[in-house]
Amino acid sequence: MNPLWRPSSTCGPHCLPPAGGRRVSTVRLAARFGALLAVLVCGLPLPVVLPLLPRRRRDVVVRAWARAVLRAVGVRLVVRGRPPRRRALLVANHVSWLDPLVLLAVAPARMIAKREVRDWPLIGALVAAGGTILVDRERPRSLPATVAAVRSALAGDAVVAVFPEGTTWCGRETGRFRPATFQAAVDTGAPVVPVSLRYGRSTGTATTVAAFLGDDTLWASVRRVLAAPDLTVTVTARAALHPGDAATRRQLARIAEVAVRADDNWALAA
Repeated sequence: MNPLWRPSSTCGPHCLPPAGGRRVSTVRLAARFGALLAVLVCGLPLPVVLPLLPRRRRDVVVRAWARAVLRAVGVRLVVRGRPPRRRALLVANHVSWLDPLVLLAVAPARMIAKREVRDWPLIGALVAAGGTILVDRERPRSLPATVAAVRSALAGDAVVAVFPEGTTWCGRETGRFRPATFQAAVDTGAPVVPVSLRYGRSTGTATTVAAFLGDDTLWASVRRVLAAPDLTVTVTARAALHPGDAATRRQLARIAEVAVRADDNWALAA
């Protein structure tokens, strides 16, 4: 597989907090697990209901459900800046399986996700109902079709959210932004909104506890998040980038990447 098409992360178990660190009590852990199950059960009708709702009402329902999942697993959401509400390519760094939920909790976005997500229980059905644009990472020739789908969505006044790193990183280490999907913004003149996602403690100290890396299983990562005592995710929306007539996708990707990294203080974290 061409690494330019399917990036690989250098992050792995060595990036995660050591086992035996701070954890919530067994009672709190059980309560969070129960709350998560309840929210997931409440979400079962959504794949049927969402296609029947007007776009604005659908966005409200999805945002409420995403926020409910974050509350259930004990993640505090902090929003800085103004996430886009209409036509924009929203680009963010990628750390965790929580990231799409975080973005859906703050913006009425159509996500771009790997094709495998369509097979996940419940989430796969929600993905289909929510108009997620699926990427087949095993077929490089499908990339132009993906860009065309993003272009069409932007032309229809949608917010499209993408993780241009192409895979998850722990946050201390990061990946380069791949430029392909930025072509859709160039073609349509849609603004590009860089958004940074930072996971930390209530004290402001950064943490990798939410990272979903390498051979880590989804269940192992979920358990780690459920056990985290004071996990906060800070969403910072940067100033929109408006591509000019001479803009290129590579220029946009590089500028957006710099904007997302603007307040990266991982080197100062304990």
